[in-house]
Amino acid sequence: MSTMEVDAPKPFKLNLDQFIATALSSTPPELHPFFESFKTLYTRKLWHQLTTKLFEFLEHPASPKFHVDLFEHFVRDFESKLNQLRLVQLAVKVSKQIDNPQQHLAFLTSLLARIDTDKSKEAHVLLLATIGHSKLVYGDLEGTRTDMDKAWSVLDSLEGVDPRVNAAYYEVAANYYKAKADYAPYYRNSLLYLACVDPAVDMTLDERRSRAHDLALSAFLADTIYNFGELLMHPILDALDGTPQEWIKRLLFTFNEGSIGKFEALAPLFPQVPILQENYPFLRQKICLMALIESVFKRSADNRTMPFATIAEETRLPVEEVEHLVMKALSLKLIKGSLDQVDQKATISWVQPRVLSRQQIGGLASRLDDWVKKLNAVESKVAPEVLATAA
Repeated sequence: MSTMEVDAPKPFKLNLDQFIATALSSTPPELHPFFESFKTLYTRKLWHQLTTKLFEFLEHPASPKFHVDLFEHFVRDFESKLNQLRLVQLAVKVSKQIDNPQQHLAFLTSLLARIDTDKSKEAHVLLLATIGHSKLVYGDLEGTRTDMDKAWSVLDSLEGVDPRVNAAYYEVAANYYKAKADYAPYYRNSLLYLACVDPAVDMTLDERRSRAHDLALSAFLADTIYNFGELLMHPILDALDGTPQEWIKRLLFTFNEGSIGKFEALAPLFPQVPILQENYPFLRQKICLMALIESVFKRSADNRTMPFATIAEETRLPVEEVEHLVMKALSLKLIKGSLDQVDQKATISWVQPRVLSRQQIGGLASRLDDWVKKLNAVESKVAPEVLATAA
């Protein structure tokens, strides 16, 4: 779908008395106090207070069908007097009432032409992100990518950005990569989006469940993501509790623990999510890699030379497939070390840090206790000898 053409902005001049009279005659009585306030605040040029009142109007349940007329026949007259970011936020809300795709984009892009980029770069980014999201909804992925790139070129140079601006960019970026089935970028941008919003306030329960579901799938299917820590700690996953998809949350923790037994126990549920069933061989390899990482992690630093037979037992793979698995882990930088093909051993010097479950933390605590005991034992032997020598 090609980028849609939009109409050029039209000249505007407000007849305040006529606008107010028309509004009072065409709106329900519960909205009339708003228009009386609009007239007073406009006449007194109290732009900040007028902006606040406009947002209050947009939130009123009786107001939606009057949003567009209010913006086009009133706000357009003094939009240059308003805080540009607030103006764009106002326009974004209003645009949700325009169902026609061409008119929707025309409304937003005509405002983009009137925004002073130098005056408010944040407003420019928010509007570009919103336009990009609209194009995505209407099937114009190429246009979405163009607007995303323009928005990022500005956003990347800014500091102290309003979280709502960041959220708008990361939301459209995440949704773009979802449409492209590009799992790793979706995962990263979606988590960045969640960092900019309060899911409990800014998202409905259905939106939270959908986001948690999609994040989990992207974590499973991305070929570069082997650390689920940030997602495992995020409350967004709680949205899956008590739902038919709760097992997907358990599967995330299963991967993090590298538990092949739990993976095999959950595998019969994969047909409920066809894309998991279709990618079973990849997921099986991924859980084997996570099992290898867990096996290395559980060992003390002086016990990380592992025979292929031991790795085969830990990962439930044939011995002849272990070398390929370790090489895969090395290439992904999940571990560092070397292979001895002759003696059929792998020596691991480093393992990728990750978020630990309570059980894993308990194991780490036990190893630390053992390490402290060894230090105390060495100290009890060395200290008397040092003292005797000194004497």
